[in-house]
Amino acid sequence: ERTEKEFKAYLESIGDSIVVVSDDDIVKVHVHTNDPGLAIQRALTYGSLTRMKIDNMREEHNERLIKDAERMSARQKQEEPEPARTYGFIAVSVGEGLNEIFRGLGVDYIIEGGQTMNPSTEDILEAVNRVNAETVYIFPNNKNIILAANQAASLVEDKEVVVIPSKTIPQGITALINFIEGQDARTNSETMTKEMAKVKTGEVTYAVRDTQIDDKVIRENDIMGIGDKGIVAVGQSVKNTTIEMIDILMDEDSELVSIYYGDGITEEEAGEIADEVTEKHPGVECEVNYGGQPVYYYIVSVE
Repeated sequence: ERTEKEFKAYLESIGDSIVVVSDDDIVKVHVHTNDPGLAIQRALTYGSLTRMKIDNMREEHNERLIKDAERMSARQKQEEPEPARTYGFIAVSVGEGLNEIFRGLGVDYIIEGGQTMNPSTEDILEAVNRVNAETVYIFPNNKNIILAANQAASLVEDKEVVVIPSKTIPQGITALINFIEGQDARTNSETMTKEMAKVKTGEVTYAVRDTQIDDKVIRENDIMGIGDKGIVAVGQSVKNTTIEMIDILMDEDSELVSIYYGDGITEEEAGEIADEVTEKHPGVECEVNYGGQPVYYYIVSVE
């Protein structure tokens, strides 16, 4: 204890930020000083030294200042407004896989949506404000969201907002694929709307209660295949109901079936459905994509 007090008093004479802690065998010391050699020499008079560490605080301070300046410069560059691009895309989507598909097609901003979580006009306006483009295309991908998208478009004054009235996610994907850079907004809107109208959409989910729709008696937890105009297939098996729904959606002009499998469905399970579809319909291409959407086991498009 006497050694600790004596050494601490000495350190106070040569530096600051002093910490001295001791036990029966060792004394741990921390000090800021311009002459670390003096501290080491005095410490040697009390015994041997171990785990010595000397840092140049001025250098560390300078490095910190440089890093802070670099971060500030980078932040300022990010805050500098970039010139507006010619066009940008906003899509309503739900599910990790579907979101990535839209991003891969060039979508700038994803609004989380779906049957149970419809975005408001304010949500869409915020998205429009975040997209720095002269013309912004909105893909609602749900019939319940088209009105809110149109309302948002009517409130925007500093950019052109074009609502493509996609009622389903497959329609939105097809519309985006048919966007042609260099064409004016009106021509693109007409082209995308025309092409997405050729898409038939099916969605497979489960019934939350007993009901009867048209001539179909549906029990709670039954599997339902829902087409563009209503329920087209009902069963107890997700796989069989999905295949039945696809069979009903297809006609002699169908060429492509796209299957987006949802959260809880494996790629292997979706692949089995695709294999049966191609076996039953030779010449029809069937592709499988991860959608990751909740609620719906599968979202299917037939073109």
